Amino acid sequence: MNAIPEISEIHRVSDPQAICAVINAAAQIYQGVIPEDCWHEPYMSVAALHQEINDGVVFWGVSQRAELLAVMGFQPRGAVDLIRHAYVYPGRQRNGLGRALLEKIHDQSLCPILVGTWASAHWAIRFYERNGYQRLNPQHTARLLDTFWRIPKRQAAASVVLARGNAFERLQLAGEV
Repeated sequence: MNAIPEISEIHRVSDPQAICAVINAAAQIYQGVIPEDCWHEPYMSVAALHQEINDGVVFWGVSQRAELLAVMGFQPRGAVDLIRHAYVYPGRQRNGLGRALLEKIHDQSLCPILVGTWASAHWAIRFYERNGYQRLNPQHTARLLDTFWRIPKRQAAASVVLARGNAFERLQLAGEV
């Protein structure tokens, strides 16, 4: 694994244009990989981003020399915290920026952490698995997506959920799932 590079700033990000620029540039990798009817341009519109923020997603970003290079959303959803919209600008990937943001979110969270991603995004799944997450079986995935996410049914059908460490077991013991 690469060492985390010197990062000038990890900070809360609220500029919708800057967040969308990172998301839309990095999301190009999904074109032709995710179901065709789930792909659209832009991948994240400013209006859709405002809706996510209004739904409680807080964005953290990594900037170097005042340039936003990576973003990761964090959304408290009752018994869990969700990682939402994690993207690193192309050309800056595989340099530890995503891991730095993930560690920031881990530091912020007091609840079990879940992340959902496209089942066909093998690179994203590997990233989370390398950082202590376990892919849940499809039965649990469907129930968790229905309980904690607000996404279209078509997207849910093409997604997987990963849990940090023993997050799923903690939710089961607490009777949350």
